[in-house]
Amino acid sequence: MQGFFFAYGEHESVFFVYTPKTKRMRKVIGYFMIMAAVMPIISSCQSSKLGTTQQIDKTIIQKQYGSGGPFLELEFIAGKAHNHPTFAVWLEKPDGEMIQTIFVTKSLATGYYQYGDAGDGKWLKVPGKSIRPAALPYWLHKREIGLGPDLMPSPENPVADAFTGATPKGDFTLETSTAMPLPRKFRILAEVNQPWDWNDFWNNNKFANDPDYRTSAQPSLVYAVDVNLDELMSNYSLNPVGHGAASGQDGKLYTNISGHTTALKIFSSISLKIK
Repeated sequence: MQGFFFAYGEHESVFFVYTPKTKRMRKVIGYFMIMAAVMPIISSCQSSKLGTTQQIDKTIIQKQYGSGGPFLELEFIAGKAHNHPTFAVWLEKPDGEMIQTIFVTKSLATGYYQYGDAGDGKWLKVPGKSIRPAALPYWLHKREIGLGPDLMPSPENPVADAFTGATPKGDFTLETSTAMPLPRKFRILAEVNQPWDWNDFWNNNKFANDPDYRTSAQPSLVYAVDVNLDELMSNYSLNPVGHGAASGQDGKLYTNISGHTTALKIFSSISLKIK
């Protein structure tokens, strides 16, 4: 009959085995005991390193247009349906007059996309020029007020680089300050669209002969929040207030978003801090 017991020394764990034939005690270094003690430490180190990496890798977009206005920090948290959306962020007065564009994704700002327009509703498998009025129609028509007929950005007539940037792959923070003082009351808005996100309501046959609609599917969502600098809050949430025109035919805000599904999950939250 064999027997065994454990003993712990100052520098090692020892596993003793008693064998009747030899009447000897054989000691075995308790590697499994050592590993049991070390593994939680290794796991802890890995978790700590992962958290640090995630913090380092978080995208921060800085758009400083001057020191006249307050410092604005917007945090976008990607949702389950996030997949390289097009979006714009801007400021306007309570009556809807545009104050300033803060940021717009480079593809729309230049009219140059990952998949170019091949004509007849078909797409190239390589990057190229594409004019998509249904992408962000609410922002585009707000922008048009100060530009006359130049509604759509294009490679020949792009939005200035100062206002543009690549689409972040996930969560990101947008830090900005305006060139001039803001009115005491203003609104900050974001319009978001992700092409080809069909659902049962916004389906492929809804406007079958409209090529602009087919580049969008679920129309752009518009998020907004009102700010009063005399009654400043520590944090603001931008909430959906409507959608843009399905094919970009006008600059109206359509407030019924009951037909939107996955589009509401492109961003799980958009928040604002004012410093």
